[in-house]
Amino acid sequence: MNAHEIDYKIYGEEMQFVEIELDPKESVIAESGSFMMMNDAIEMETIFGDGSNKEEGIMSKLFSAGKRLLTGEGLFMTLFSNVGSNKKRVSFAAPYPGKIIPIDLSEVEGKFICQKDAFLCAAKGVSVGIEFSKRLGRGLFGGEGFIMEKLEGDGMAFIHAGGNMSKKILKTGEVLKVDTGCVVGFTKDIDYDIEIVGGIKNTVFGGEGLFFATLKGPGIVYVQSLPFSRLAGRILALAPQTGNKTRGEGSILGGIGSLLDGDNRI
Repeated sequence: MNAHEIDYKIYGEEMQFVEIELDPKESVIAESGSFMMMNDAIEMETIFGDGSNKEEGIMSKLFSAGKRLLTGEGLFMTLFSNVGSNKKRVSFAAPYPGKIIPIDLSEVEGKFICQKDAFLCAAKGVSVGIEFSKRLGRGLFGGEGFIMEKLEGDGMAFIHAGGNMSKKILKTGEVLKVDTGCVVGFTKDIDYDIEIVGGIKNTVFGGEGLFFATLKGPGIVYVQSLPFSRLAGRILALAPQTGNKTRGEGSILGGIGSLLDGDNRI
């Protein structure tokens, strides 16, 4: 095992947090802003990248950290280490209502692909990198651009899904069609692509966007019922407008701005 072996427990229903138990000298990495609470003897350290390879040089660390900028994340992550002689606990909270999903990378052939803002925390040794889309349509209209996040290694990682979560196990050749924003993540053998909604009436008047994701098995797909972009859009739509007209949802003209800013739900 390269990653630290950690124990955990997830608490809550709508607003969850994960409590991770660390043995002496064990560590966990987390995104900035996800920390909730910890015992004494837990030491915090800000690091470049994910710290998965402590032997790498400064240029490799800068390159690793720089890749995180492409996923919309910061240059730094936080490392939480148990420097005491007994077991200690540290907890991380979900950023908005939804579910925390534990991913044992050793059970999914060492790799899991997820949307850019889904990662919450992981055992030290798990590599948090980027996954480039090789398909133009997926890159332009997939809601996540050309870049998604990939988690690699043999340890535990935790991702977050908005609203309720559905786990779909697809057989070989089985296809699942999903709203692009509702895809949380999937295992490495899933064939992921973008398909245009058929029919002029659906395109102009359907209100469900021009594109949806097609995911073809074999593999596992996690789907969320409330993407953060949808939640934020509903809040903005109801907020008082001061001189700016609200972009319409459900028509091509009303959604041109959505395509430009990365939200394909037009």
